[in-house]
Amino acid sequence: MSTTVEERVRDRLRADRDVAVTTFEPLSGGHSGLTYRVAATDGSYVVKAVPEGRKPIGRHDMLRQARVMQALAGTSVPVPRIVAVDDHEPAWFAMEFVVGESLEPVLDDPAVEPGLAAARMRCAAAVLPRLHAVDPATVPGVETPLTPADELARWARTLGAVPADLVAGGERLLDLLGRQIPEPVRPALVHGDYRLGNIISDGIEPVALIDWEIWSAGDPRVELGWFLVFADGSNFPGVGREVPGLPGAPELVDLYRNGGPALTELSWFDALGRLKMAAIMGHNLRRHREGRHYDPDQEKLPATINRLIETGTALLAG
Repeated sequence: MSTTVEERVRDRLRADRDVAVTTFEPLSGGHSGLTYRVAATDGSYVVKAVPEGRKPIGRHDMLRQARVMQALAGTSVPVPRIVAVDDHEPAWFAMEFVVGESLEPVLDDPAVEPGLAAARMRCAAAVLPRLHAVDPATVPGVETPLTPADELARWARTLGAVPADLVAGGERLLDLLGRQIPEPVRPALVHGDYRLGNIISDGIEPVALIDWEIWSAGDPRVELGWFLVFADGSNFPGVGREVPGLPGAPELVDLYRNGGPALTELSWFDALGRLKMAAIMGHNLRRHREGRHYDPDQEKLPATINRLIETGTALLAG
C-alpha cells in the first residue's frame, strides 16, 4: 500500500523537526498541484504536492518551485522559508505559513482600502528590482533565458489556440508586437506572475512572494509590463474595479528604477502584458463555452478582453 502525502509529511516533520502534525487540511483554489494547510506543535505550514499520477512538469514541478525559494533565502526578496523537501514521487515540499493578506486591489474580493492598496502597490514596485538583481545562475536548474522574441512566440501560440471571435483584434496586436521586438537586456530572475495577488502583505509591508510555478530567467521588462497591467482597474471592465489613488505606470516605473537608467521600449512590454492577459482570459472563456470548465462568470470577460487588446494596440499604433 502506498504512503499518502499526509503520512509522509507527518513522518518527515517528526523526523526532521521533532514536531507532531495536529491538522492536515486541503486548501482549495489554484492550478499548480495539491496544497495543504498543516498545523503542527511548533506552528503552521503550507505543503504543496504533485497530484498522484501526474508528471512533475510545468506547474506541477514542486521541486523546481522549492529550489528557487531556497536560492532566495537570505536575499532581500521576501519568500516563505522552506522547511522540508521530499523528492520521492509524488514530490512535495513544506514551507512556513506566512500571516498576511494577498489581494489584487483591482480584481479580488474583498476590496482593499484605496490608501492601503496604493501603498502596497508602491512597495511591490520597490521590491521587484531586488528580485531582478539576483543572478539567475545562482538557482539550480535554471533554463536558457527567454528573450522578448521567445515570450512573444509563446503567447502567440496561446492566443492562436483561442477562437478569433473571442479575441477580436488580437492578430493585429500580435503583428504590431512582431514588427517592433526589442533587443533583450541582461537576463534577470523573474517570477512570471508578479502582482499583489501573489504577494502576502502585513499591512503595507510585503512579507512573502508566493506562487513560483512559472519562474524563469528572462527580460525583466516583461515582468514589469505584466505588473503594470494591474495598476489600472479600467483595464478590467465588468470584472474589476477602479481604485482611487492607485499609482499609475509612470510612478511605478520610477519606483522600480530608483534613480537608475531609463528603461527602453516599455510601451512594447506594456502592450505584451495586455496581450498575455487577453490570451489567458480568452482561453478561460473558450474552456467554459466548450463545457470543459463550466463557470458562468467567464461570460463577463469579453469586455475586458476587448479593452486589453484595444489599449495594447493603441500603445504601439500611434
